[in-house]
Amino acid sequence: MTDNMVWATGDTHSCFTRFEEQCFPEQKEMGRDDYVIICGDFGGMWSGGQGDAEKLDWLESRPFTTLFVDGNHENFDLLNALPAQEWHGGKVHRVRPHVLHLMRGQLFDIGGRTFFTMGGAASHDIQDGILDPADPDFEEAYWSMRRRRQRFRVKGLSWWPEEMPADEEYAAALETLERAGWRVDYVITHCAPTGVAQKVNTEYNQDRLTDFLERVCRRLDFRCWLFGHYHGDRYVTKKHILLWEQIVQVL
Repeated sequence: MTDNMVWATGDTHSCFTRFEEQCFPEQKEMGRDDYVIICGDFGGMWSGGQGDAEKLDWLESRPFTTLFVDGNHENFDLLNALPAQEWHGGKVHRVRPHVLHLMRGQLFDIGGRTFFTMGGAASHDIQDGILDPADPDFEEAYWSMRRRRQRFRVKGLSWWPEEMPADEEYAAALETLERAGWRVDYVITHCAPTGVAQKVNTEYNQDRLTDFLERVCRRLDFRCWLFGHYHGDRYVTKKHILLWEQIVQVL
């Protein structure tokens, strides 16, 4: 039995109004050893400017500790510039003293339960391409695509290749699960295993990460798998929960 409270929610995209007291009154009973986990697309580090700082400072002022895995809408240049630290058995980036990024392929002991984390996802809103500001015809291409209302993003400004895990992150995840004997309490990801994602929305194509998560899902003994990315709130299976705007209690 644990005295810690753990809640989880979906994509925030740098908008943290759901954590205002009138929206989330349960925080009145929470302290720093209680946690809210964001299942990716945190977005709190985006431009690196004053707007980010003010939002992060406000989030730090909440009575609980905020944890998040990364999604595909993150500024990975800013996020990965932070030093990795050990926390509750795994590696984190400390954005603020009580706002922590749970890194990929890690296992954390939170409230006496084990949480395996594997952030990342392939962007689904880049059907018309990714523009590189270093290309000589970038500006012309950018405004042409804007006028035609095409779906694209810009490398280093609204899209980063690090949205998908690197080989060493997949390897670290497998090593972590081997050490855990392929048994954890909770899994926190941004995208879902391929089979689960296809139950949510057949428009999302499978990729290396969803296929990796599918293999993990078939082998792993786990209690519950929480994920975001697909902008909905529902049980997809008895053990897979899609989160977006809802904040649900885990512990």
